[in-house]
Amino acid sequence: MRRFVRDNGLSLGFGIAFLLALAGQAVAGHAEFNNQLATDGLAQIGFGAYLASSDFAVDVTENWQSEYLQFFLYIFATVWLLQRGSPESKEMHKAGPESDQDQRVGEHARSDSPRWASAGGVRQAVFSRSLGLVMASLFLLSWLAQSIAGVAAYNEQQLRQLQAPIGWGNYLLSADFWSRSLQNWQSELLAVASMAVLSVYLRQRGSPESKPVGASHLSTGVEG
Repeated sequence: MRRFVRDNGLSLGFGIAFLLALAGQAVAGHAEFNNQLATDGLAQIGFGAYLASSDFAVDVTENWQSEYLQFFLYIFATVWLLQRGSPESKEMHKAGPESDQDQRVGEHARSDSPRWASAGGVRQAVFSRSLGLVMASLFLLSWLAQSIAGVAAYNEQQLRQLQAPIGWGNYLLSADFWSRSLQNWQSELLAVASMAVLSVYLRQRGSPESKPVGASHLSTGVEG
């Protein structure tokens, strides 16, 4: 068990932190939602009912989709876009998908390489882009979930105000949907840009997200 925890410490640590944060969001969101119901003169709901509500679902999924968008864009953008001096960038001469030899695919695959790295054809092409494709799929799925939960939450609010509900298609064009999406997108993109630039000049000893403490500011693609 100790070895399992050590070997999976990063995923376990962030997984537990995620669950704690989600639980905290649920508790705080439930209290805020009931406060709003009380303000509107409506009956409050239980914690279980709130967890099954569209309001909770849209608040969760709008954050998930922006996170997966960040990773999807970062994974694909860093194939071609470089940042001199940043450990978040490839070395300046490696822009692009790189050679088969550099990527250890086809005849250059090693004995410990994944099977599809040497398979060739469609399997190799898909596996070579599998991380970005999965992140893109998770983004689209979570964005779809946000839109479905969002229109339900929006229409619930409309009915409370004795206004007519709208359809899913109209909600996709609404200010509410795009406000929810863009307020998360801009923060994620700012965070990525900040990390790429700040890691040129700042260090965190022992972190793979930082260059070695003594590395030159111009050292690119070097991790500590």
